[in-house]
Amino acid sequence: MALVPENTLITATPEQGRELAIMLARKTVAAIQTDPETRQVLRPGYATSADSLTMATHVVAIEFATVAAANNYWRD
Repeated sequence: MALVPENTLITATPEQGRELAIMLARKTVAAIQTDPETRQVLRPGYATSADSLTMATHVVAIEFATVAAANNYWRD
């Protein structure tokens, strides 16, 4: 499993960077919990938990900060 698509964090736009951040967060979950059936069983529990969803958005925010830094915040 490629955890970083095409082995780069470089994106053309902030929107693409955000999409990449979400993808990285999702791939991290799949890398940690490798059994898809277990992920499906667990999903209803965190999908309806405000705390779990808030933590998930925090993970995406950290990934986005990493991608943004790698892209020099999309400035020349």
